[in-house]
Amino acid sequence: METDMTRGNPLPIILKFTLPLLIGNIFQQLYNMVDTIIVGRFVGSDALAAVGSTGTIMFLVIGFSQGMSTGFTVLTSQRFGARDEEGTKRSVANGILLSLFVVLIMTTVSLTFMRPLLKLMNTPANITTDAYTYISIICMGIAANVFYNLFSSYLRSVGNSRIPLMFLVFSASFNVVLDLIFIIVFQLGVAGAAWATNVSQGISAILCILYITKKVPVLTPLKSHWKLHRYESRIQLSIGIPMALQFAITASGTIIMQSAVNLFGSIAVASYTAANKFQSMVIQGMIAMGQTMATYVGQNYGKGDIGRIRRGVRVAILTEIVYAVVCTTVVYLLLPYALRLFFSKDVDITEILSWAKIYSYMCAAFYIPLGTIFIFRNAMQGCGYGFLPMMGGVVELAARMFTAILAIRLFSYPIACACDPLAWLSAALFTGISYVFVMKKVEKNRTYRSAGSSL
Repeated sequence: METDMTRGNPLPIILKFTLPLLIGNIFQQLYNMVDTIIVGRFVGSDALAAVGSTGTIMFLVIGFSQGMSTGFTVLTSQRFGARDEEGTKRSVANGILLSLFVVLIMTTVSLTFMRPLLKLMNTPANITTDAYTYISIICMGIAANVFYNLFSSYLRSVGNSRIPLMFLVFSASFNVVLDLIFIIVFQLGVAGAAWATNVSQGISAILCILYITKKVPVLTPLKSHWKLHRYESRIQLSIGIPMALQFAITASGTIIMQSAVNLFGSIAVASYTAANKFQSMVIQGMIAMGQTMATYVGQNYGKGDIGRIRRGVRVAILTEIVYAVVCTTVVYLLLPYALRLFFSKDVDITEILSWAKIYSYMCAAFYIPLGTIFIFRNAMQGCGYGFLPMMGGVVELAARMFTAILAIRLFSYPIACACDPLAWLSAALFTGISYVFVMKKVEKNRTYRSAGSSL
């Protein structure tokens, strides 16, 4: 079920590849969204706030690990596009071995510094215990998260976006069942929600491994490939580390924003959490398009077709603009109804809505620049350039930090909510300019190589 993205009309190829990713991303969001809904309804609003207050930490820890492992698969995509089967297998084995080190380091570091981080974030005292319980268990499952994302990224690198979707739908459904059993039947509270997530993602990883070994020989390394290769390690780390740092830098900005929101109490935190979960679900199409461009650009870069890369990026941007307009409309129309999913009937939804509207409506006005970030960032990474996408994260961090500090000093919730929109606008400008620079450099390098080979 591999897909060659180096020929044919870019638009249908991109859309066909993106649709399974979109569905898969939505189901992946269900891991946390279902946790949040069930916790809010059956444990309480304080427990919901506790789970929500750790969302940015999860983004930091899991995002760093995912960024590293996803970066390892760019080389695989390039070699598949270049029809280098031996090199593809070698890159797979090398990426798996490097990911083992990532898991070990990230699990140890995250569990060691979790309590001080929660305190630094101004986590309200009445939710600190539940917040620590939930996030520490999630960190114990970093291995499941990393290897599911690694193997599903390997499948996507050869143009297969359907099989990871099938496995994800199954495990997301299983996650719902486990949530209900652990939280309602066994009364495990937020710990049950965290364990349900870990087990479900672990199953996804195992299913991906079984499928690859049986059905995708190009991604199945031989015994001779199972060692760390210096060249592959250098390339994969040069892409993976900047991608991981990009996630970490962006997440650091969201942690600062969460710290500002936490100052307004558990009701504000719960409202922001529910609104943010709804938004995360709505914008998954933008993220899916970005993931598609990483594979599309990676394969075409491996083939050396720069013109096709440019055409694909233009098509993706136009598609993202249309999608962003639809998302904005959905948020404005459905937010009040979506919020009711997260809270029991005894909660005053009017008070929740007053906090949530400020954040959601402000963000919705900036969905177009947000969508372009995913396209430009992943296009550059598909070409093997990791530094400038990482610096885009630095720009986001600076914008969020400035806005959050201003919100804390002025004790203004609307200013705290403006952290995301201003970060998106700043990063969109930076990554757009960076993409133009990278493409000129790629084209120039190709011209030199062509001239050299003709001599």
